Amino acid sequence: MESVLIYGAINSITFALMAIGFSLVYGVSRVPNFAHGSIYVLVGFVVWSLVNDLGLNYGLSILISLAIAALIGLCVYQFVLIRLRGLPTSEIISSFAVSLIILEGLRLQGIGGFKGFIGPNYVLKPFLDGKIELFGVFVDYQRLIVVAVGLVLAIGLWLFTHHTKMGLSLRAIAQDEQAAMMLGINSDRSAMISMALGSALAGLAAVIILPLGNVTCEVGYHVLIYALAVCIIGGLGSWAGTVLAAFLVGFAMKVSTHLFGAVWESVVLVGTIILVLLVKPSGLLGKQKELEERV
Repeated sequence: MESVLIYGAINSITFALMAIGFSLVYGVSRVPNFAHGSIYVLVGFVVWSLVNDLGLNYGLSILISLAIAALIGLCVYQFVLIRLRGLPTSEIISSFAVSLIILEGLRLQGIGGFKGFIGPNYVLKPFLDGKIELFGVFVDYQRLIVVAVGLVLAIGLWLFTHHTKMGLSLRAIAQDEQAAMMLGINSDRSAMISMALGSALAGLAAVIILPLGNVTCEVGYHVLIYALAVCIIGGLGSWAGTVLAAFLVGFAMKVSTHLFGAVWESVVLVGTIILVLLVKPSGLLGKQKELEERV
């Protein structure tokens, strides 16, 4: 039972890290960034390349990769999504097309086995090696770092969105775009900032989580699925709902794995989405119209 509680909490914070960037972008701009997972993988590959091919310092490589992620997010919005904003289907298709270009381009570099190179060739080293025993359960230091970064990020985002001019403008756009624009807040600029910040958050999640596994193209698709699932369950655009949903999904999947095996994880994920949406169609803390308001 102790292992379920400890690793359930770790899984929950991991899902929150994966999804918070997607939720931030949608909450501010109402743009579903389907390139989220590909940016996650790209950052992992860039860090690996800078360290192994160019011999740069690990910390410096991470900072450079996060800057690249933010720049990519900014460019995707500025040159693609800004022309399609307000057209949900076109936004999804175009951002997913960007995702495919990035992921399949990486596959040409050998990620995912295209050239015979399979995942283990692209592994980010953990920040700290070793394990520690917590209540009779062994947990490696990298997972503890995931938890620590997740908590610090949650506090940092709250402070950013409540005590900085830029953060307050993003909150204003997220809460009421028309009213915010009447007060002089530039909607497109806020959306562009959120896209850059959301992409950087996807990259930050990558450099913290990827040392626990391998850098492969398939990871990008999995991260996008998990981010979508968590955001839908929590309520699209709700940052608090994203965190709440991450804990619901994280513990549900861990309990199902403990009781029935890992093969049930996908079933539990989809089942959780269906059950939550049947009870609350807009998600746990979502503010979209309920059925009786739409008919």
